[in-house]
Amino acid sequence: MKRSALYGMLLVPLLGLGAYKAAATITFTEYTMPNGLHVILNEDHSTPIVAVSVMYHVGSKNEDPQRTGFAHFFEHLLFEGSDNIKRGEYMKFIQSAGGQLNANTTQDRTFYFEVLPSNQLELALWMESERMAHAKIDDIGVETQRKVVKEEKKQSYDNRPYGQLINVIYENAYTKYPYRWSPIGKEQYIDQATLEEFMNFYKTFYVPNNAVLVISGDIDVANAKTLINKYFGEIAKGTKAIPRPTEVEPAQTKEKRVNFYDNVQLPAVILAYHTPKQGTADYYAVQLLTQLLSQGKSSRFEKEIVDKQQKAVQAGAFDLGNEEPGLAIMLGIANMGVKPEELETAMIAEIDKVKTNGITDEEYKKLQNQAESDFVSQNQKDIGVATNLATYYTFQGNANLINTELDRYKKVTKDDIKRVANKYLTKENRLVVYYLPKSEEHNKESDKKLPASGKSNETKQGVKK
Repeated sequence: MKRSALYGMLLVPLLGLGAYKAAATITFTEYTMPNGLHVILNEDHSTPIVAVSVMYHVGSKNEDPQRTGFAHFFEHLLFEGSDNIKRGEYMKFIQSAGGQLNANTTQDRTFYFEVLPSNQLELALWMESERMAHAKIDDIGVETQRKVVKEEKKQSYDNRPYGQLINVIYENAYTKYPYRWSPIGKEQYIDQATLEEFMNFYKTFYVPNNAVLVISGDIDVANAKTLINKYFGEIAKGTKAIPRPTEVEPAQTKEKRVNFYDNVQLPAVILAYHTPKQGTADYYAVQLLTQLLSQGKSSRFEKEIVDKQQKAVQAGAFDLGNEEPGLAIMLGIANMGVKPEELETAMIAEIDKVKTNGITDEEYKKLQNQAESDFVSQNQKDIGVATNLATYYTFQGNANLINTELDRYKKVTKDDIKRVANKYLTKENRLVVYYLPKSEEHNKESDKKLPASGKSNETKQGVKK
């Protein structure tokens, strides 16, 4: 249910991306085609809107460590056109039909979608089938997107305050599992890659047997099946083995500490703890724990650290529920004149209160109400339903979690929240990052300097961009 907003599901408005639905059980039909494409159809006539989406089970964790950034690069490249769609016409077709489209990439999957008036369903299916079977991967498109991706990296990471934060966290929190780089990857690898490498990646991962097609909205299921068979039925099943990571991240047994210097004015403190993968019982307890610390004005970080102590201008916590074990991340941006050590102490003190005293009945009730509200709101629009159905099926093999996952949150007790705080939010399981102004770098001459992609040792180190 609660995919972190860190990577942002950039669901841009189209008539609000569909009018709001009433809270109700989501009914759907699902089946698998002979070529391996899994199909999920949700028929809802409340608005004349349809969301069409394809989720490919490929993200940055499926990349060669010497070719990071491929999945994100393909998020862009597969808008270049196809054998039957001229370069640059994807956007024009959808906008001319009164709709919008987008895509996003995480460490675990790549997601494409269109939201359109329901009488344009066939258009969206044709375009997604073209993307899957006949994408235009040539030197012109590759060179164009190389420039686009490098510019995006500059704007969103290199030239944005705290833009390197997620890279620093993952490059230091993980030592073996391929979550140790973020989806943006390294631009030098995209520059070094050949056209043949891009074609091999496409033929391996962007195949029907590695995808789920979800349609949600104003459709007739029988007609939708006919159209799906028309556009996807003749696409051949992928012939290459689809590689999955086999590495296992070893348990962290000693605290890691890193200093990172960037063009910021106020220091930030990040605490990152290894946590269970999504779908496990403890995952839901950790979700509620991070919610306790940071969701809303009455959350513990907000009340104590921001309002009362005024040690931070902003403080938050969230759990990145990955397909494999993820991270619970606590972040605070220090107030003017507050040292990072002071802010770290205050953040850990709030965590320790949960570990020692647990939570109150009032807090527990609030957490459950928030979980229910979040769960319902995510299914209020067709694109939300499509996203959740695809996600639940891809990662947990159970699309009906769209109706039942809330029960897993309800099973979490107050004692569970206290227990997972003690189990996972330990010093030994922690990465501490001080994200510091470059002006302070000269004061840390004793710190060892590492490249931006370097791993930390278990001592304070300067990681230089």
